[in-house]
Amino acid sequence: MGEYDEICLEVFLEKQRQLFPENVAETPEEADDFLDMCMASVCRDIHEVQECFDEYGADISGMNKADLESAAEVFSLPDGRYLVVLA
Repeated sequence: MGEYDEICLEVFLEKQRQLFPENVAETPEEADDFLDMCMASVCRDIHEVQECFDEYGADISGMNKADLESAAEVFSLPDGRYLVVLA
């Protein structure tokens, strides 16, 4: 497995349909491969999420914390981190 820990993989597998119309992965290994292929980012806090969107050139001006947290590309992890999938 790659850089994504078990928490990231479980949350992505459970909630992947918030971003995609159908499942893109069925197993933790497939999820890890997919996230690696998309260069998904694991962010410590919402400020890192903001930086991630900025790096990819996404226009997030006017978005507040709640807007960012509810974006389809942002998966909130139970330990307070975020998984950002900009596929």
